[in-house]
Amino acid sequence: MSALGTPAPSVPVAANSGWPVGVTPPPDNLIFEDGEPLESFWHRQAMNLLIELIQFLYAGRTDYFAGGNMFVYFSAQHVFNRDFRGPDVFLVKNVDGLRDRRGWVVWEEDGRYPDLIIELASPSTVDGDRTTKKDLYERTFRTPEYFLYDPATERLEGWRFDEHQRYSAISPEAQGRMWSEQLGVWLGTWRGRWHGPVESVWLRFYDANGQLVPLFDEAAQQQARKEKERADKLEAELTRLRALLAEKGPGTPPNAATSE
Repeated sequence: MSALGTPAPSVPVAANSGWPVGVTPPPDNLIFEDGEPLESFWHRQAMNLLIELIQFLYAGRTDYFAGGNMFVYFSAQHVFNRDFRGPDVFLVKNVDGLRDRRGWVVWEEDGRYPDLIIELASPSTVDGDRTTKKDLYERTFRTPEYFLYDPATERLEGWRFDEHQRYSAISPEAQGRMWSEQLGVWLGTWRGRWHGPVESVWLRFYDANGQLVPLFDEAAQQQARKEKERADKLEAELTRLRALLAEKGPGTPPNAATSE
């Protein structure tokens, strides 16, 4: 209905396209794999780690999509002039997380762009990550937060929209961590082993209290340790009570051991 309450004029739609007459529909033969390998095994693992951390934060929810090393299609120009690969890690909130996707196609997602992007730099990409990609995420994607981590220097950078809706650098805290408003956690480095025998420095999440946000297997191990500690304490208490009963002798009333 129009503002005056009369039916709004219909927009002619091209046959079998779903797009208005005169509007060229985007290509339907999108490419979702370019065959280019990642910079290193570390990059692949680091992306998987960050996506799993997002999944842990959103455990039990289906209203988000977290992707990695996937094309984000937003214009026909991007389709035909592929000088820009998809973000290493990105998060889109308040969308159908159960939908199967090979990539993120903006015109098939009600015009939605990522709310958060994390790039993992390499010598061949770091300059473009700080310039071309940053400009694209700010001016076209309008992504509220963008983080860039360079494993070669262990440097973390971040940008967030300011009151003028332009990117401003995020200031790190004393330990070099940066707060993500989109995720509600700190981003910072962590040294350890993950899916391999060699220690590396990884980008991880920390909660508001500065505690490391666990991965699923780490959370399971923590829960197992807590349960074992509770079982050990219970066993120790039972052992103490049995010893007290033994000292009192076999004829001691049941409540005698607990009255001391």
